[in-house]
Parts: sequence; structure tokens; C-alpha cells
Amino acid sequence: MLTVNTNTGAMVALQYLNQTNAQLQTTQNAINSGLKVASAKDDGATFAIAQDMRGDVAGYQSVTDSLNRGISSVDTALSAGQSISDLLIEMKQKALSASDQSLDTASRQALNEDFTALRDQITSIINNAVFNGFNLVDGSTTQITALASSDGSRKITVSAENMSLGGSIVTVASTSTISTQAKASTMISTVEASLTNVNSALARLSSGEKKFSVQATFVTNLSNTLQTGIGNLVDADMSTESAMLQSLQVKQQLGVQALSIANSSPQIILSLFK
Repeated sequence: MLTVNTNTGAMVALQYLNQTNAQLQTTQNAINSGLKVASAKDDGATFAIAQDMRGDVAGYQSVTDSLNRGISSVDTALSAGQSISDLLIEMKQKALSASDQSLDTASRQALNEDFTALRDQITSIINNAVFNGFNLVDGSTTQITALASSDGSRKITVSAENMSLGGSIVTVASTSTISTQAKASTMISTVEASLTNVNSALARLSSGEKKFSVQATFVTNLSNTLQTGIGNLVDADMSTESAMLQSLQVKQQLGVQALSIANSSPQIILSLFK
């Protein structure tokens, strides 16, 4: 039927052209953003899953920061402990030399001054072994805790080691001297015990630091895996999108041509009235 009021062919052509334009817009958006699912309206279910995974990745970034702070705090304590261990070795040497009965007074006095200087240096090292407000060797805290999961429900704890003078680890008192042969002889065993205790404390701190490091490595790997998973869900395949873009552009041109043909159909009616 020929009519000037209703052009069914033009309506059909316009419908398909609109569909092609919508598909072309979607493809262009994917190319511009690099995402096939950039918002909830693209694919609500996939977007929700990706957002949950992004939340986990953000959480693991905080976990990594927490673990790195813990590692640095323990490393600071380890550095202090190693310095204290070295000082105790020197102190033992001074005490052993001062225990020699044949030593003259002036020499013993010089050794005692060296010994007390080394003793006081231990306190200086302990007071300065601070990172991010934590001092794990002065007795001000009993432990340091770091996050281990993205929801904060799991944590890793490392115990502190009090290496202050006169404590259970460093049994050398803050007033200890080797000013006499008797004091020097007694001090040898005291320093040896302190040295053994410090080295044991260093081993415990090292084990704690390893716990932080292992968890940090795991969290990094897990975060990378999640980011890859997010990419698999929402990233656009640019080779596919490029091919689709060219196809839709051709289809769009054909649609415009089809609409033009359909719009010219009523012109046939004029020939009936010549």
C-alpha cells in the first residue's frame, strides 16, 4: 500500500539506525575509558563484583602500609640491638683486661672510663631507637601489632624486647663499673650473660620481622591477583573494540542510506497523479 501518512520502511530503518548509534556509542565509551564495564548501567552485576574487589584492594593497600611500618619499627629495634651487642663485646674486653691483677691503677682507671662510656652509650642507643612513635627496646611498649587482613579482623603481633640497663636482658646496671679488680672479675660473667640475652632477643625480633615481611609479600601478591581479576571483569579488549567500531561505522552508513531510500519512497506516489 502506498501512503503519504505512514512510511513503515522509514520507521524500521530509523529503528535499526538508532540501535546502531547506541551500539556505536557504547563502543566509543569503551575505547575512551578502556573499560567495557565503566558504570553500573553497563552491567550491574559485574560492576558490583568489581567494586567489592576494588574495596579489598584498597584495604590491602592499608594492610601493606601497616606491615611496612611494623617492619621498619622492628628493623630499628634490630639495629639498636646489634649495636648494643657490639658494645657488650667491647665491654667484656674492657672488663677482662681490668681483671688482670698485675694492672696498675692508672691503666685500670682508663679501662673503667672506657667501660662506663660504653655502658652509657647503650642507654643513648636505646633512647633513640624510635620509629613512628614505637620504641621496642626501652620497655615503653610490650608489643607492636600490624594489620593482616583487608577487613581488619586479623592482625600480626611482635613482642618488644626491653634492653634497658639493669633489666632482665641487659643485666649490667646503669651504675656498674670495673674500677677494681674484683668488680672487673665479676663484671665479666655479667656482661657475658647480657650478651647472650641480647643475641637471643635479636633472634626473636628477627623472627617477628620475618612474620611481617612474609605477610607483606603475600598481601602484595594477593592484591596484584585481585587487580588482575578486576581487569578481566571490566577492562575492554581494544582489538575487539577496534573491529567493532569499524563494523558499526559501516553499519551506520548503511542505515543512513536505507533511511534515505525509505524516505524517498513516497515520491513514487507523485507519478500516479501526473
